[in-house]
Amino acid sequence: MSMEAKALLKSSNTPDENFLEKIKPHAELIAALFSGVLILSGWLLDRSDLTTASIVTYLLAFIIGGFAKAKEGIEETIENKELNVEMLMIFAAIGSAIIGYWTEGAILIFIFAVSGALETYTMNKSHKEISSLMELQPEEALRIIDGTEERVHVSELAIGDQILVKPGERVPSDGTIVKGYSSLDEAAITGESLPVSKTAEDPVFAGTVNLNGSITVEITKPNNETLFQKIIELVQSAQSEKSPSQLFIEKFEGTYVKIVLAVVILMMFVPHFLLGWSWTETFYRAMILLVVASPCALVASIMPATLSAISNGARHGILFKGGVHLENLSHLKAIAFDKTGTLTKGKPEVTDVVVKQGLAKEDVLLKAASIESHSNHPLANAIVKYAKENISVPLVHPESIEDVTGFGVKATVGYDEWKIGKAAFVGKTEAKAFADGAADRMASEGKTVVFIQKNDEVVGLISLKDVVREETKQAIDQLKKQNIYTIMLTGDSQTTATAIASESHVNDHIAECLPENKVEHLKKLKEKYSNVAMVGDGINDAPALATANVGIAMGEGTDVALETADVVLMKNDLPKIAEAIDLSRRMNRIIKQNVIFSITVIMFLIASNFLQILDLPYGVIGHEGSTILVILNSLRLLRS
Repeated sequence: MSMEAKALLKSSNTPDENFLEKIKPHAELIAALFSGVLILSGWLLDRSDLTTASIVTYLLAFIIGGFAKAKEGIEETIENKELNVEMLMIFAAIGSAIIGYWTEGAILIFIFAVSGALETYTMNKSHKEISSLMELQPEEALRIIDGTEERVHVSELAIGDQILVKPGERVPSDGTIVKGYSSLDEAAITGESLPVSKTAEDPVFAGTVNLNGSITVEITKPNNETLFQKIIELVQSAQSEKSPSQLFIEKFEGTYVKIVLAVVILMMFVPHFLLGWSWTETFYRAMILLVVASPCALVASIMPATLSAISNGARHGILFKGGVHLENLSHLKAIAFDKTGTLTKGKPEVTDVVVKQGLAKEDVLLKAASIESHSNHPLANAIVKYAKENISVPLVHPESIEDVTGFGVKATVGYDEWKIGKAAFVGKTEAKAFADGAADRMASEGKTVVFIQKNDEVVGLISLKDVVREETKQAIDQLKKQNIYTIMLTGDSQTTATAIASESHVNDHIAECLPENKVEHLKKLKEKYSNVAMVGDGINDAPALATANVGIAMGEGTDVALETADVVLMKNDLPKIAEAIDLSRRMNRIIKQNVIFSITVIMFLIASNFLQILDLPYGVIGHEGSTILVILNSLRLLRS
């Protein structure tokens, strides 16, 4: 079907169809509330001695209120060949009606339907992040071919295609700007509220908003592999994967239901012969047991809490690939961190510029940056960037330039010969003595030193460092408060590692680690601390991420790291790790509360029934009320 036809079909929907679409997500709750109205009507008819009319009304309440849960229970029983809680509720409601307790049976259905609607609400709330994300991704793009524009579906875009993104439009697919400049709102991807300025060669991501200028973007990834699509897949994966606790409850449920039904059947006969109860009392107590022994609250103790926590995390830029990983976070005793791109920004930045006395700092920096602008080396790029930010004079063009591999660069500017590079390139003795040995002091701080020589005389040095992220110290300090041991694993030299470890506040560090060494150290940490996480962003971190109990990837990391990890920090915000651990602990605490509360209520109600002090109405309210309370307790995790 063409896009025009789809649009026409969509616009041709009648008001009734649109109304039905709007109320569809709330159908279960509407049915439950309508059954409540029918129960009230049936009770009033019964009080008016219109018995037949009241029974018919109650039957309608049974059918309307219980249809969704009965359908679910029957389908799951057939599919799994295992009885479940829903079937127990059907039997209990039918049993109540058989002994003449139409009102109680209908109330049982009503409260069970309300608790089911609450559970559905939790599911819908957790899926809301996916729905809102999907709505942010455009379905069409303006592709440019030979200077002409054509509107195509995003699925038709291929790598290398060029598209035009106008002001106010969302970027339809990941790519790189080839023409134009603009500010983009990247909140959907990074959570960053401030717009980001972008120009030629800068990357742009699907789902972000182009705020002011028109930009031409070259597609770099197929539509189904964009960062935006990966976020959606991660959330979907997390919501479909069940935690160990949930899997245990589901296995336990089938066995428990069989035991309850067996005890109920015994209850229909044994008390009559052993305790002398009347047949009416015996059957009545068996029906109460059928109601109160059903583990509805216990079954609802875990899944709503897990979904609420996953939803909360997704809203705050923490993506869990499953309930199992969310549950495991609370048990962590140690976390290992990669250095580059994780604790640090991953890009060198100029920290110091020292020049010979009597020379102008700006002039020396200008010449150095002008020469380095002809190199693609990361250190050269950092020097050029620093110069452009700190001097107002435009860069000059050297008369000649020569790259000396492994040492640096040599150039002629005006009548002067310049060298920029290692100490050995400009003369070790002179380099070491320059500025009272400033180079050694800076090297001990984990900095890389680049020397500047003019006409065989060292006239300056520039020190650079992969600086620690601003939020790193805060993140590590928060983890220490949670009694978690922190360690940095890096391939850098011992000197650099010591300096970065000290600055980032980690408990310990291991330098000169190859990827396979990181795996070995992870295994040793697991032997010592049992539950260990690894935080990284690069391809070389992937083996360690897979080895750890919980792998945590930075959102700007490589595809391999993102695919291997169990948790992804979309905003590259390290303090989110402490938040994720706190969320996990809150979730596990609420699950324990739910389980203890639900078991206590079941035991109390069963005991009260055997002592013949519990009537069916109170049994229904106590049992179903506890289920609703458990779900409401779980919904607290949706709050920040």
